[in-house]
Amino acid sequence: MLKTILFVTVLMTATGAGAQNWPTRPIQLVVPYAPGGVVDFIGRTLGQRLSQQVGQPVVIDNRPGAGGMVGIEYTARAAADGHTLVIMDPAIVINPVLQEKPLYELKDLATLSVVGSSPLVLVVHPSVPVKAVAQLVQYARANPGKLNFGSAGIGTTPHMAGELLKVRTGLDATHVPYKGAGPAMADLAAGQLQFSFSSITAALPFIKDGRLRALATSGSRRSNALPEVPTVIEAGYPGFEVDLWLGIFAPASVPAQTVARLNSELRTALRDPAVAAAFAKVGVEPRGTTVEEGARFVREETDKWAKVVAGANLKAAR
Repeated sequence: MLKTILFVTVLMTATGAGAQNWPTRPIQLVVPYAPGGVVDFIGRTLGQRLSQQVGQPVVIDNRPGAGGMVGIEYTARAAADGHTLVIMDPAIVINPVLQEKPLYELKDLATLSVVGSSPLVLVVHPSVPVKAVAQLVQYARANPGKLNFGSAGIGTTPHMAGELLKVRTGLDATHVPYKGAGPAMADLAAGQLQFSFSSITAALPFIKDGRLRALATSGSRRSNALPEVPTVIEAGYPGFEVDLWLGIFAPASVPAQTVARLNSELRTALRDPAVAAAFAKVGVEPRGTTVEEGARFVREETDKWAKVVAGANLKAAR
């Protein structure tokens, strides 16, 4: 009995010491998309700041594929020591309810913090003769089967925003999935697609040089990055709100002490004026939640998108 007590005591002490000593080596921050999108940009911005705070390099690891599932699965199966993290958007909660055989379950992940919030922007190719959301809907009705919209992949937030627009307006359009926001925007700018929802980060260069036209943003209020562009709500569709929130997650079994330390470091980084300024350039508002707040928010988002998937009778088949 005494040996058992001593073993448990030693084990608890070692676990606590390990958590207190975190990090002991470079931290791997997985980005489940190709470089160039908002998730990649915010991940790199936060990674640089975290590296300064904790004294270890934060290495960005882009692992695109399957709408983000490849990188998320990799993280969920990584050693639960706080040295492998993943930054992800709402697709992290959408995939498990959309995919017939998702590569991970949400119970395999611990929410460290929600770190950012940003609307999407609805953009069209200039060849489409519309300047407002209602005109796009009317054009689609007058040209059934002729409109295609792209996204960074099945189950990604831009894809789901497009599906939600179809449900809300009766718009007739076909979804074309890509392996990242960059290729989708390139094909849209080339006229291979007619419209798309996109992160402001990916679409802004094309909007500025006139290769794409912005119709609306998807937030509850106008974006500071595109203040002249109305929201979809302002365009006449009450309640249409899609938040491209970003969260950072770790394997579910990471010790509670390490989770608390990571949460504290993330919230400190988000208060840095330089980080806030970098976020603002791409239309992202810094957020910082407690561990409990973040977990509750993720549960609420799971319920929200599960209802959209069921209501639209969506399937993940390509």
